[in-house]
Amino acid sequence: MRKSKPKKRIILPDPKYNDVLVTKFVNNMMLAGKKSIAFAAFYNAMDIVAEKTKEDPIETWKKALENVTPKVEVKSRRIGGATFQIPSEIRPSRKMSIGMKALIKFARKRHEKTMAEKLAGEIVSAHKEEGAAFKRKEETHRMADANKAFSHFRF
Repeated sequence: MRKSKPKKRIILPDPKYNDVLVTKFVNNMMLAGKKSIAFAAFYNAMDIVAEKTKEDPIETWKKALENVTPKVEVKSRRIGGATFQIPSEIRPSRKMSIGMKALIKFARKRHEKTMAEKLAGEIVSAHKEEGAAFKRKEETHRMADANKAFSHFRF
């Protein structure tokens, strides 16, 4: 690379739980720059999660996020005319980003009425190690395991 790496932006913690991870999650969830709406949906989802599980909603959310975060991924690499799926470990910041985006994506696809209900439902199911986001992680791990033989082609 000719240029230097861009500076990391400082992300401020959220007002209610005072957690930077919550702000990152809300930033991923936000559509068209509507951050206050995204925060409202997240906080409402946390209230629903607390109601459903009778536990600390932030701890439930963090456990759910951990459950849907993959440890390895497969990358396509072309070697001698053939394309191989090569398993490789993911750096921590990318892991978290993938986990958050999966949780949000599959929450949006659910069939509840509001985004808060959808998100709460996906968080509760991810906490129990079920649901679409957890299945996605399992599928990624299965693919990496199936292609373990090609790991010597690593980048």
